Amino acid sequence: MSLLNIYAGSVARKRIQEEGFHAGLFGGFLGASGGPKWFVLAGLDKIIFPEFLDANKTPIDIMGSSAGAFRAACLAQDRPAEAIDRLATNYANTVYSAKPDAKEITLKGYDLLHAMLGETGICEALYSNKKNVHFFVQHCHGLVGSEKKLSQILGLSVAAAKNMMKRKSIASQFSRAVFSARPKKDLFIDPYDFPTDYYALDKENYVLALMASGSIPIVLEGIKDIPNAKPGIYRDGGIIDYHFDLAFKQSELVLYPHFYATPTPGWFDKNVPGRQCHQSSYENVVMLVPSQEFIAKLPYSKIPDRKDFEEMEAQQRITYWLETIKQSDRLADAFLHHLQNDDIMAKIKPIDLHRKSRS
Repeated sequence: MSLLNIYAGSVARKRIQEEGFHAGLFGGFLGASGGPKWFVLAGLDKIIFPEFLDANKTPIDIMGSSAGAFRAACLAQDRPAEAIDRLATNYANTVYSAKPDAKEITLKGYDLLHAMLGETGICEALYSNKKNVHFFVQHCHGLVGSEKKLSQILGLSVAAAKNMMKRKSIASQFSRAVFSARPKKDLFIDPYDFPTDYYALDKENYVLALMASGSIPIVLEGIKDIPNAKPGIYRDGGIIDYHFDLAFKQSELVLYPHFYATPTPGWFDKNVPGRQCHQSSYENVVMLVPSQEFIAKLPYSKIPDRKDFEEMEAQQRITYWLETIKQSDRLADAFLHHLQNDDIMAKIKPIDLHRKSRS
């Protein structure tokens, strides 16, 4: 039974055929939005840097939006596996009141980040010579920049309707902000050319930018006036960059552990039939994806998601999520097995962004 599927774009596949599969191939790591869906990848995250990518002598860009940004903040630390453990355990054990408002959920979010970062996590990321962390965030304009719930709902409804017709049309309401330890304005090519601002992370804005990347509209409070960035409200990075439709410009490849084999460009695109990422965005990407066989063995035979907060009692959800995190170590074992046995090339499949099944 195959636990881990490995997919590669055309450029990535050619390089692996020519050079073999080794850490030096990779100049980027990517983490998608998706909240607790990430738990199936926790085991991979714990070993990818300390047992694989840390062997790379060249700098690596660690990029993420929303939950992917939280993971990036873990992986940029000196002891990434310990940080991932803190994030996963504390996130899984989070409990809210019966009817939590945005303020309560936001405060719990800050608690999660502070536990994850510890006393030294920010400085380790900012001053690393080898790891360059990038948080993808959205700068909100008009009604979506309001903290009034009804205004947000109206603004999001307008954005969803516009997005049905044309993805780029939401640019009047959302523009991309990339906060980086060392900003790179040539980090990627966007086929939609969304307006994008680049900002330097520092000790003053690090937690705020990270929190903004995970600030889901309506669910959490927006983050206002992030220091050293344009004034205004900032929210979840997944609105434009849900699973990413960007051609990253590293001369090396991008490693992308993901819970689905078929990424969705933006948050609103989940409900747009036929809206797919560009194949050109994935030519130099290698994806590590849990197989359907692996998912079938999880509790409830599914990947966790945010609906579990509403549909399960707290202890039932926590037990389920912790078991999923534990089971994710099997994917790490599978990846290490492929590395040790040098059989990854035989396992690699082409990235097919038109496949319908999420396997």
